[in-house]
This record gives sequence, structure tokens and C-alpha cells, in this order.
Amino acid sequence: MLRAFSLGGRLGALTVVAPAKINLYLGVGALRPDGYHAVATVMHTLELADTVRIMDADELTVTTSVDLGIEEADNLAYRAALAFAEEFGEPVRTVIEIEKRIPAQAGLGGGSSDAAAVLAGLARLRGVRADDPRLVRTARRLGADCAFLLVGGCAVMRGRGDEYARKLPTLSADVVLVRPEGAVSTADAYRTFDAAPERAADIRPVTDSICFRDLPALGAALANNLTAASISLVPGVGEALAWVQGERGILGVAMAGSGSAVFGICEDSAAAVRIAEAAQALGWWAVATRTGAHGATVTDE
Repeated sequence: MLRAFSLGGRLGALTVVAPAKINLYLGVGALRPDGYHAVATVMHTLELADTVRIMDADELTVTTSVDLGIEEADNLAYRAALAFAEEFGEPVRTVIEIEKRIPAQAGLGGGSSDAAAVLAGLARLRGVRADDPRLVRTARRLGADCAFLLVGGCAVMRGRGDEYARKLPTLSADVVLVRPEGAVSTADAYRTFDAAPERAADIRPVTDSICFRDLPALGAALANNLTAASISLVPGVGEALAWVQGERGILGVAMAGSGSAVFGICEDSAAAVRIAEAAQALGWWAVATRTGAHGATVTDE
């Protein structure tokens, strides 16, 4: 546990909840002149979350509870701290400890959410308002999901997935997450998609069902046109999708982001727990969770 202390009258340590996300809709379009794809997506945060602890120190260090297999400087949370320092013109000397619950390379936004949590936490420590537009600008520099995960809830995002287009009502839905063996590289998924593009589905059935809070209709409308590309890279994604779809109590299934996790909207919490336990018995990572209303959330220690 980190111990809070004061530096110049400011809180010197805090904890930030960094939620996972799912894509209720993902429509990847053509490659843009800047090298990114045009994207339309509907994202929703979940109660499943990492915990990010930040404490003022003599130098910047980032540690995680599990080995991510990357150098510290390549961790998006580390890059977020440097980006904050550059944007706000203030050296960042902090210890950042991340308790990981969101698996990496699963399409659940774990790294992006940790980065958003670092931005939110440093903003609190340095007296920067949570709605300061410079925070969103910094988040967008770090990755497509970071800007959304600063705020959370449910929203339509466009551009390369980093531009708010429309806020949507948050849902109260039980969700099961299942991740088969194998990781999907987002870059590889997009390259594979470019070799055989798949037309995006209509976004309106998803947004309409959310606005009416019609979970069965939402389950039927879930769409992600990166799915075939990711399945070609990790066939287990397709196996997990088919398996979850066949379970009792499932309203609809889709791949999370570029995978490799898949998710199911469930009839109730009992179905989510039962399916998660059955998936674990098959050797897959799985968890029952719920949709959440918030993005990176600071809690003082």
C-alpha cells in the first residue's frame, strides 16, 4: 500500500481505477492519407479494471503486477507520464504501480486505460482540472482509445477512434469476457484487414438499441468488421466466439476491439458467472463483469 504524503500542500499519492472497454460496434474504413484508418466505433466501459497507484518520488518508474514482456519505456503508462510532462511543462517524478486485471493484447483497452489513468492521476496531483482540453489532446497523442477512457461510459467515437462524436446512455448489462490462447497484434490485424477489407455494418441498429436500452436488440446488432482478419491470425478467436454464442443466456457476442478477447451480452449475472466458469474449465481466461459508467477515476488514498 502506498503511503500518502504532502508536497507543497498537494496530495502526494493516489489511486486511479482504470476500466476495461468493449466495442459494441467497430467499423473500420479506408486507409487515410495520414496512415491511419477511418474508424467508427461504439465503446462502453466495464467494471473490470486495473488499479494504478501514483506517488511522487525522485524519478519516474513504472512497475506492473505481471510481466508484460516489454521494456519500461515502451509501457503506455510510462509514455503517458512523459507526454503529460511535455504538455504541461512540468517534470514528472513519480512511482507508478499498476495492478493488472485486464489482459494485454486482448482488445479490452488495458494499456490505453492505464495511460488514461496516469493522465488523470497526474492532473489531480498537479492541480489540473479534469476537463482541461490539454488532457484530451495528450490522450489522443497516446492512442485511439485513451481519450474515450478518460471519460468512459458509452460513446460513438470517430476519426481514427479518438474523436468524440456522440455520447450515448450508459447501459446496465451483464457481460462475460473470454480470451482464448494467443494474442492479436492490432497492427497485424489491420494489415490483414487491408489485404481483404470487409464492409462495415450499419451503426444505427447498435446506437438505436442503446438509446432504447433494448439489450436483446443490441445483442443481435453487435458488429465488428475486424473479426475475420483477427480470426485468420488467431483461429481461437473464432472458436471462442462460436462457443460463447452457443451458451444458454447469451443475447449476442462480438470480438473486443482487434481481439483476442470476445464478449457476450448476458441475460443476467447468473448466466455471466456460469459461462465464465465454464470457459475457465476449458483453459481460457474468462471473467463475469458488468458495464460501467466511468472512465479513469481518481480515489485518494
